[in-house]
Amino acid sequence: MRPRELVEAWVRAFNRADAEALAALYAEDAVNHQVADAPVAGRDNIRRRFAEEFARAPMHCLVENLFEDGDWAILEWRDPLGLRGCGFFRVVSGQIVMQRGYWDRLSFLRQHGLPLPTA
Repeated sequence: MRPRELVEAWVRAFNRADAEALAALYAEDAVNHQVADAPVAGRDNIRRRFAEEFARAPMHCLVENLFEDGDWAILEWRDPLGLRGCGFFRVVSGQIVMQRGYWDRLSFLRQHGLPLPTA
């Protein structure tokens, strides 16, 4: 799959809250770095993180823009509650090898009534 097609598949799996299908899109040694958190390395750890996050709060990704440049796909998204963000996906041999995401963690926690950081 080309990077754009892979991210389209990623969005479909994300919107089903399907951690297994999402993990299958990543290389075994991939890194997912949501800048609000520490990087997560390895497909199994990425699967676990998605499963944990889906258990915490309902999430849905609405695509605003999706661009492809070489082995990169760039996703600008929003959710139904108004949170916005963007993600950068590097795709090699049909798998995500690196993902970096930017979004406002504090707004997400407030929108979902989750505990706020104390420090």
